[in-house]
Amino acid sequence: MDNLTHTLVGACLAEAGLKRRTALGAATLMIGANFPDIDVVAVPLNMGIEWRRGATHGFLALAILPFVLAGIMLLWDRRVRRRRDPSLEPASYRQLAILSAISIATHPTLDFMNTYGMRWLMPFVDKWFYADGLFIVDLWVLIALVLGMLWSRRANSIRPARVALAGLTVYTTLMLLITSVGRGRVAATYPGHRFMVQPNGAIPWRRDVLIEDDSAYRMARWSLFGRVETLPMGWPKGDRDPRITQARLNPKARAFLRWARFPIYDVSQEAGRTVVGIGDARYEGAGWASVKVTLP
Repeated sequence: MDNLTHTLVGACLAEAGLKRRTALGAATLMIGANFPDIDVVAVPLNMGIEWRRGATHGFLALAILPFVLAGIMLLWDRRVRRRRDPSLEPASYRQLAILSAISIATHPTLDFMNTYGMRWLMPFVDKWFYADGLFIVDLWVLIALVLGMLWSRRANSIRPARVALAGLTVYTTLMLLITSVGRGRVAATYPGHRFMVQPNGAIPWRRDVLIEDDSAYRMARWSLFGRVETLPMGWPKGDRDPRITQARLNPKARAFLRWARFPIYDVSQEAGRTVVGIGDARYEGAGWASVKVTLP
């Protein structure tokens, strides 16, 4: 999910009463809800696909990162917050660790819900998992979290935030169920085909469908109240060129292809050299979801 959603989840948890457990509770919850994204340092190093949603998002990180964040917050409390005002109540390391664990756990859980994927088993197994249940920037989730947080703050009550979080849980469960039903319908309509059923950005009961054929990917759509409809759009896979086999051996290409679910290839000539572009039909046209390999 996007970082605004993660931050709002932390803020809603805080307003639901968890911030009262210790000093710096609200800050810990909001930072913790984003903390696994410390792997964003990989992006300027041109290692985004290799590192993102990997070691800092897996089960091992869920066991270690809460203690790291709690230690950072305790250090801030001692060296900055209470040095400025010694009369302030000290933060509790135990409570900070509990709040860190809760908020950090929400991050990979929400990331798992979209089509980008999550590597739960890193750093031991480099395998991607996908729930395809929520759009990566889900409008309805954002609205619910904003309303719950603001209402709780204005009314000085934990109830609205708790209702928002409960509603988010119910909504996510329903979205996963709709995706599951959609997968069954698409499998029956296109037997033997590999496909992806993904959430629509605006309409919760609709799903956008990507279907793989021998030489192309086709788009379709499905609604909980309708049938699967094939759309007049798609993309050629472009995987028939023999030079692609050589490009796949490149380390950057191998890393990208471990993440790509529906790879697309394009072979071109640049400055007299053969360049193989590799993309993913999930994010067709997005520069960040592609890699180029220049053949010797």
